[in-house]
Amino acid sequence: MREECVRGRGCRRTRALWWGHARTARAPATWDGALNARRLAGDVWRMGRSERLSPAGWRAAAADGVRTVVDLRNADERRRRPTDPVDEPAARAGITVLHRPTEDPAHPQFRLVGTPYLNHPHGYRDYLRLFPGFLAEAVRAVAAAEGAVVVHCSAGRDRTGVLALLLLGLTGAPPERLVAEDEAAARGINEWHRVSPVPHPVERHHPEVEFTALLAERRAALEELLTGFDAERWLVDAGLTPAELAALRRRLAHPS
Repeated sequence: MREECVRGRGCRRTRALWWGHARTARAPATWDGALNARRLAGDVWRMGRSERLSPAGWRAAAADGVRTVVDLRNADERRRRPTDPVDEPAARAGITVLHRPTEDPAHPQFRLVGTPYLNHPHGYRDYLRLFPGFLAEAVRAVAAAEGAVVVHCSAGRDRTGVLALLLLGLTGAPPERLVAEDEAAARGINEWHRVSPVPHPVERHHPEVEFTALLAERRAALEELLTGFDAERWLVDAGLTPAELAALRRRLAHPS
């Protein structure tokens, strides 16, 4: 079928791709211990810090076809905590973990993305502007990954959310899909703050009335960003090749 594309509106094949994988989107992961985890699209999953997975959780992820994990965190965040499940390296056999940080916290303009870290869509525009090379490497890792791939940061919300914006944007997903994805991630980590055995140093659980207002702020910021945003153009400008974009579209369209 001939592909007809219009800048800023996507193309017929891309829109068909989006509708083709819509039913699998946001399916929660049934991996023991997984934090804020769900299928993004195709064979791409998203979650919070991987140390929360129990050995049974790692085996369940492998049974779902996961062979690659792309960790978006900074080096000093990649550590186990006393409340994490006991580590069992054998449970991760056959799964490759790639470290692809998406930011440089020492950048002189880092404060523009959020304080003390990226924690809201109103910082995404500056994040995309300041760190295209880092983000491109993370997306490239997804494109080249073996098997199904899990992308994660710490909470599975904002850094992972920027990757989700680029990946789903490439498929032609409409703004309402991206907003729903953000809400699911924000709700997931808000629920974790309710039950977490250790209070977060910056964030806390918000009851529904408060949280609804916070979601409205996130939605407004995300919709403003998405007005005129072209994920494919951004990825091309960041250095991804046509072959890499094609690999991403295939991966996002068809679960393993």
